[in-house]
Amino acid sequence: MSLSSARTFKLALPDLVSNSYFPAIAAVELGMFKQCGLDVSLEMVYPAPACYDALRDCQVDFVAGSAHLPLGAFPGWRGARLLCSLSQGMYWFLVLRKGLGATRGDLSILDGMRIVAAPGVDLGFRALLDAAGIDPVEHNIEIAPLPGGVAAGVSFGVAAARAMEAGKIDGFWANGMAAAVAVDSGAGDIILDVRRGDGPPSAFAFTQPSLACRAELAESDPEIVQAAVGAIMQTQKALREDPSLATRVGQAWFPAQEARLIQGLVERDLDYYHAHIDTAFIDAMQAFAMRIGTLDQALPADMIVDRGCRLLWESPQPS
Repeated sequence: MSLSSARTFKLALPDLVSNSYFPAIAAVELGMFKQCGLDVSLEMVYPAPACYDALRDCQVDFVAGSAHLPLGAFPGWRGARLLCSLSQGMYWFLVLRKGLGATRGDLSILDGMRIVAAPGVDLGFRALLDAAGIDPVEHNIEIAPLPGGVAAGVSFGVAAARAMEAGKIDGFWANGMAAAVAVDSGAGDIILDVRRGDGPPSAFAFTQPSLACRAELAESDPEIVQAAVGAIMQTQKALREDPSLATRVGQAWFPAQEARLIQGLVERDLDYYHAHIDTAFIDAMQAFAMRIGTLDQALPADMIVDRGCRLLWESPQPS
């Protein structure tokens, strides 16, 4: 089946060498989009907010990114729709250079440190510190981009892990692949893993990886966006049933070390591989957005999440 055989749909994501948006990458590599009638290509657009600028400007059709970030390009959610979750919960890690004497969950050690984080991603860390009662200015915590920037096509997280390995930075706030690379090399220790209970409990629902599109596409071609969601759901199910598929995808898209690590990361995250976007999450995410100043007032969930796609992931699914 092909819903639009003459058209290739562009899916932007801010990081290709990552587990953050892995179901979208896997949906391309495993042929799930094609099974659902769509020809989809991946396009890395960095930093993350630029993905949504590209979506707004009709340069891409879908974005796999952070659920809170459409607000930068679509103020008040006007013109954007979330379609499904790629996985549940805020998905970034705080990693510090080994030898600093850090212990898991201890944020007091951050005094005077420089923590690197990608644009847009840094907002989650700033809000987490705020929720923990820590003022970065008072504690002289600098939250900054990676010194020297990130070369075109290079994963921010992996670049941060390499910088830590070289002793150039104290720590970073980035994705699970970056954390795994830093631990695998012996350069760093994980201090916060929000999904698994580290840090303020409210931080879990600040954001999550999601699939988004322009509202006009969802309204004019609902079968296309629902097919895209179907492909993501099939991919999540396939990975839950056979995590070794992650290695196949990683070998096609990742460098050798990251390809070796990806199956373990996927296996660890399988419980979060569900497409639903709860109303409770929408409420919490909007509270986060108001905290960081990207939203003036909360809106009803139906103005943020596509209704037709909601029916897909709210329907009972075969196990």
